Amino acid sequence: MAPSEYVQPVVSSESVFKKDLFKGKVLFCTGGGSGICRGMTEAMMRHGANATIVGRNLERLTQTSKELSQSTGQICIPAQADVRKPETLKEAVAKTIEKFGRIDYVICGAAGNFLAPISGLSENAFRTVMEIDTIGTYNTVKATIGHVRSSKGAYIHVSATLHYNATPFQAHVSAAKAGVDALSAVIAVEEGPHGVRSNVIAPGPIANTEGMDRLSAKGETRSAVRNYPVGRMGEVKDIENATVFLFSDAAAYITGQTIAVDGGAWHLQSAMLPYPESVLDPASVAHLIKARL
Repeated sequence: MAPSEYVQPVVSSESVFKKDLFKGKVLFCTGGGSGICRGMTEAMMRHGANATIVGRNLERLTQTSKELSQSTGQICIPAQADVRKPETLKEAVAKTIEKFGRIDYVICGAAGNFLAPISGLSENAFRTVMEIDTIGTYNTVKATIGHVRSSKGAYIHVSATLHYNATPFQAHVSAAKAGVDALSAVIAVEEGPHGVRSNVIAPGPIANTEGMDRLSAKGETRSAVRNYPVGRMGEVKDIENATVFLFSDAAAYITGQTIAVDGGAWHLQSAMLPYPESVLDPASVAHLIKARL
């Protein structure tokens, strides 16, 4: 079968779910100013939700909020905050409540990543990724949990599949995302009796995203059939569809789960850089690693 015949289509959530599915609901999303989390926010807004997007770059947040409001007809507001600083998240939550009066859904999506071997990974770099991904998720939950309880809402934490199998040059994010997965499971158990659900979406390689551009080796080409059982790399719409489903009543009995949205790719997961050459001599692959953004 030719690869062109093997590729599966991308289905839009707009063709599956009602457009007013989340009418009157409010989303709070960290990392929503760009990339996958922007797409997740837009999908929720296309189905009726209003939203607050949270991040450090106020200029980007402001521009994104305008674009999302215009494209969906819903209201999106920017809230500048650093997930490593609880007081700034509390301010973002207060701004959301002042504007909308509630928070129903939370996406914990702020993250940081880059390629680096343990031998070349500084203590500060490791700690920074842990602070953004794991502690940032904890801080976001702490800042929002009272409101999510009141609305009997739900959390989605954006994780990864890198730690399912050991991935060289990804010790920092593997540890951080494993912590996110574990935290979500505990939230599901502790908050379930309060009417709150918590799940994880673990995106696989998603085309045309900053993360994929940063983590793929320079000049890398991938065979769709060889690397992805469904015959193609993921698209942001794939994550959008999973988001709408998990926040909808269709997933009312789904909590404490980690859902890999990767076309089955993690089952065939291999090292991003040549192995074992890259770990024996990290300098030999330095030309393949893209600069940190």
